Amino acid sequence: MTEIRSEIDNLDRQVIQLLGQRFAYVKAAAKFKTDAASVKAPERFQSMLQQRRVWAEVEGLNPDAIEKLYRDLVNHFIQEELNQWNTQHPD
Repeated sequence: MTEIRSEIDNLDRQVIQLLGQRFAYVKAAAKFKTDAASVKAPERFQSMLQQRRVWAEVEGLNPDAIEKLYRDLVNHFIQEELNQWNTQHPD
């Protein structure tokens, strides 16, 4: 059981590192957005969620759980990107 837990911890560490890389791209993307609405990009958000659901099904995961996870994660990243965009484009 210790070995299994250790491997799970290793995988979680990798997932978190990848999320950090994803966040770096989110912050970089803010530089190319023309307005706050383009940061939110609701069509892209919905499309992204649908794709994650498909990927979840392919991996044998619950698509509702994966959608919730990504909805929460990406909403957080959108808020951070808005903060970044607002800093770069003060009124």
